[in-house]
Order: sequence, then structure tokens, then C-alpha cells
Amino acid sequence: MWNFNDCHTLVKCRIEKGDKMSIGIIFKIAAVGILVTILGQVLKHSGREEHAFLLGLAGLIIVMSWVVPYVYDLFETMQTLFQL
Repeated sequence: MWNFNDCHTLVKCRIEKGDKMSIGIIFKIAAVGILVTILGQVLKHSGREEHAFLLGLAGLIIVMSWVVPYVYDLFETMQTLFQL
């Protein structure tokens, strides 16, 4: 049976281990988004729509490679929390 103390203990242990998402990743994602947007517009205006598409795709892949470990950690925490 689930109770609040188990949840509190799990969160407390994760914080003590230092498993916090830093604000730095948000700035990295924003920087990639701004850079991809600017370069994509430059490429589109120069007539290279294919390159702009590939640039956007590369930006998406980079950002997803940063975010997927955090999503995995979230699901792992939820599994531990609810004992699935």
C-alpha cells in the first residue's frame, strides 16, 4: 500500500544524491533553438530549403539526446514510486 512517507523518503533520497535537473539544460535547449532558427532562416532565404530542413532535424536530434535521459529517469522514478 502506498503512503506519503514512502514518497517523501524517495524524493529526499534523490535530492541528497544530487539527481536534480539543472537550469543549464534549459539554456542549452534555448540556445540551440535560437541558433537553428537563425541559421534556418538564412538558409531558406538563400534558396537552400533542404539544408534548412536538415539543420532543423539535426537540432531536434541534439535536443532529444539531451532530454531522453531525463525522461528515462522520470519513468524510473515513477516506477519506483508506485512499485510497478
